[in-house]
Amino acid sequence: MNSRDSETDVLIVGAGPVGLAAAIELGQRGIRCLVVERNDRVGYSPRAKTTNVRTREHLRRWGIADALRDASPMSRDHPADVVFATRMNGPELARFKNAMNAELARNNLYSESAQWVPQYVLEEVLRKRASSLPGVSIRFNSELVSFAESGDCVVSQVHGLANSETRSIRSAYLIGADGARSLVREQIGATMQGEGAFSRNYSIIFRAPDLMDRNRHGRAMMYWMVNEEMPSLLGPMEDSGLWFFMATKLPDGMDPAHIDAVDVIRKGTGLRDLDVEIVGTDLWVAHRLVADRYGTQRVFLAGDACHLHPPFGGFGMNMGIGDAVDLGWKMAAMLQGWGGPGLFASYQQERRKVHERTIEEAVINYGAVGNQLVRPGLEDPGPLGEATRREVGDIIEATKIREFKTLGIVLGSRYEASPIIVDDGSAPPLEHFMLYTPSAHPGCLAPHLWLADGSSLYDHFGLGFTLLVTEGDGSEAKDIAAAAAARKLPLKVLTPGDARLRDRYEARFALIRPDQHVAWRGDRWPDDIDGLLAHVTGGGSPSPGISTKADGQG
Repeated sequence: MNSRDSETDVLIVGAGPVGLAAAIELGQRGIRCLVVERNDRVGYSPRAKTTNVRTREHLRRWGIADALRDASPMSRDHPADVVFATRMNGPELARFKNAMNAELARNNLYSESAQWVPQYVLEEVLRKRASSLPGVSIRFNSELVSFAESGDCVVSQVHGLANSETRSIRSAYLIGADGARSLVREQIGATMQGEGAFSRNYSIIFRAPDLMDRNRHGRAMMYWMVNEEMPSLLGPMEDSGLWFFMATKLPDGMDPAHIDAVDVIRKGTGLRDLDVEIVGTDLWVAHRLVADRYGTQRVFLAGDACHLHPPFGGFGMNMGIGDAVDLGWKMAAMLQGWGGPGLFASYQQERRKVHERTIEEAVINYGAVGNQLVRPGLEDPGPLGEATRREVGDIIEATKIREFKTLGIVLGSRYEASPIIVDDGSAPPLEHFMLYTPSAHPGCLAPHLWLADGSSLYDHFGLGFTLLVTEGDGSEAKDIAAAAAARKLPLKVLTPGDARLRDRYEARFALIRPDQHVAWRGDRWPDDIDGLLAHVTGGGSPSPGISTKADGQG
């Protein structure tokens, strides 16, 4: 299919964080994208509040990490603490500092700290960045009705909800980032497998300007209320007094249709006279589901469309953005002519293992929510109550650390046994939920360092592949640079001249993918350099795709 036959290179269904991330990843490479969204704006869902370390590193690549900091409705000095207490006016049980690695202090392990920020704020920052790219268009009030895949294109029917017009859109590829009830998933015949409906959960968005001042535990980003009456968790979303509240267990016999949200908040917090304005409510259930397949030849799923799990740990949205990054650079490679057919085959193989590992962690976290931590007499005065609170505090510190100290999951997941990774025979680092061991073992995230000039090592990686030279002047890299140029493979040779890198990477050379994962490393080039490049780019030559000119017309 050529450009005159097509309106866009990639049609993206869904303008949530995952769809917008895919548009940015593609758009910054000059790929034309059309994002369609059935709602009239971004920002309806406030569920996600943690933009984790890895997602913020992607934001840094996209040039908007600082923009998200500036857009936050909460002050930069807001403590990254998670507090466990019986009530907001009751005894404290435990406290985790620097939860999710959200403190602003620099750390050699990563280029960006996490950020506690409402999802609707992140979505708006992503939307502005996506819209600024010449090849990206976003249409709200537009709903995918159906699509048909042929050998060289996807033809989709998109209905405009505002004008009641249905338009046919031709694209080389389609990305279904359309959430848990994905129409794209349904139409490609993929099914979700696993366990569903663990329990009912009730979330509330509310305003209570006096709550922070009346809270005896000081400022924090999340408070867990451990009590028998209304076990719950809550936290601020804006300095102006906007909060979220989630009841982790509704009392038996309580009808969700007739819940008094104000009463629920007052019971959970212990502040019986708190002035509360309800902004919105949401009854939802937790699932543990993964799609049996993630796509076809030209249609692919990302985010909640292919995996669902409990929200404890803040993994869901961030994992979906990781899907968009992995899929985005591979799709761009196919359209630009330097990617081979093995790239798309690697998408499910790489991401599914990450999904399964992360979902397992979220389910473990879900097994220790407020109602599981309650003990009889927890709120009693006197020595017996104090002993019970110490017992529960010890349990919290032992079990909940894996929910708030998650760097081993966020940065430590690797693409093992991937068809586009070259194994070097070394032992991979041990996987741990909390401890992250930087390693350049192929498939791992490239180890990070802050350099002497104050920049991040990641700041110097290229938009395509990067050949990192950890020792020497890089003169030996001319052969691989020439081989890459012959394949039209974008490759940057990087020689930072930092003596620490040789030990950090345990090799003189490391070939870094566009998503900052290590594809190959070694002290010398393989005899077949072109074969190496073919391997890491999926092998062979892709079938012709749509023109990737950002200013092309449909």
